[in-house]
Amino acid sequence: MKKRHYLTMLLILMLTGLSNAQAQNPECMTNLSIYAEHVKVKNYDAAYEPWKMVYESCPDINKANFSYGERILKHKVESSSGADKDGYVQDLLSLYDNSIKYFPSNYSKADVAIDKALLMYDEKMASDEEIFNMLDKGFKEDQANFDNPKALYLYFSSLVDLHGAGKKDLQDVFNTYDDVTGKLDEENQKLTGVVTKLLPKDSLGTLTAKEKKQLRAATVNAESFGKVASSVDSKLGALADCDNLIPLYEKNFEERKGDVKWVKSAVGRMFSKECTDDPMFRKLFEAQLALDPSAEAYMYGGVLKQKSGDMQGALADFNKAAELETDSYKKSNILYKIATTVRRSSKSQARSYALKAVDANPANGKAYLLIANLYASSANDCGSTPFEKRAIYWKAAEMARKAGRVDPALSGTAGQTAASYDAKAPSKEMIFSSGKAGQTITFSCWVGGSVKVPSL
Repeated sequence: MKKRHYLTMLLILMLTGLSNAQAQNPECMTNLSIYAEHVKVKNYDAAYEPWKMVYESCPDINKANFSYGERILKHKVESSSGADKDGYVQDLLSLYDNSIKYFPSNYSKADVAIDKALLMYDEKMASDEEIFNMLDKGFKEDQANFDNPKALYLYFSSLVDLHGAGKKDLQDVFNTYDDVTGKLDEENQKLTGVVTKLLPKDSLGTLTAKEKKQLRAATVNAESFGKVASSVDSKLGALADCDNLIPLYEKNFEERKGDVKWVKSAVGRMFSKECTDDPMFRKLFEAQLALDPSAEAYMYGGVLKQKSGDMQGALADFNKAAELETDSYKKSNILYKIATTVRRSSKSQARSYALKAVDANPANGKAYLLIANLYASSANDCGSTPFEKRAIYWKAAEMARKAGRVDPALSGTAGQTAASYDAKAPSKEMIFSSGKAGQTITFSCWVGGSVKVPSL
């Protein structure tokens, strides 16, 4: 009874609100219905006048004033020119500001900042500094909702351009790079979680229609974030080379050596850029060890021991790093970094760590790509005939394709890598001449396992 009474009161309140809106302007509901029907069939010109009447007279009557209004005004911007176009752009900017004013539960600070910045960027209405400041404010005030791939790239790209113009420090670029790549990684982690959950059902053909849509959306969105991540790395480019990093960290070390976030970021960047031979790396590593003797610190310690020739000590530190990390995602990344570090001394050991990385996070496509590369680089060691040696590329291509399946963000790189390996595998003529079409070839080298020769 209580539930029924509650629902009855809720219905009365909703009807009362609707009646009040209609009492204020009885035309609002009629025009709302009219413009909504026009928008549904993309007749935006016909929708404009009734929408404008409702938006100006009853802005809070329905969220469609903003969701449909955006479509109507974007059409007007695209199909007009001169002063008319400028007017529609200003109307759209105002619409974005009002969206959060009238429907704060549906729109966020990040939404408004992103929508306004992208519009102004596309219409060439703002400088790099204005675009950056808008996005920087939106990101810092509402990072949780700042998840638009294009906006994340523009945020970082405009900052790099400002640095090139002498308006921003290099440290600002690195700080924002860490923030942006961290956000991209966070969003991709969510998406690959969906992919990892649904891929087994997809392979069995048991996905529901809803799950198919979820898998498709997660795959497409992860690909977008992957492309943006690559673009962000490209934009950073040579700014993060050892020649720039070392002097910067030497200059700031005494002042920042007690800042654990700065120290960890500096050590991580020098490690990723392979600046580990410079004394500054050891200096930073020792500072991190004193501030935060974490899993990553042991990994870096293992690198230093490896470089000094103490492989046994290095492996002990590597294993300690993996043991200390309790977050499976971070553990996977640490194991992957260890795999890349030991690959020069032992391919089989590198594969072992890469597989451990996959065990910790089945969506770690980078680990599969590393294994693919390890296989491909062993072609001359895995077979006694040219055909057998080149057959390893089939196995490498198979692993590369798997990387793209588990992590769609890597699908572009994985697809290109697999195609390059397929091109190096035995041709149809070689398969025909060998007489091994459809047979299984076993590898006796460190790679082990087997591969089936394609049928002709």
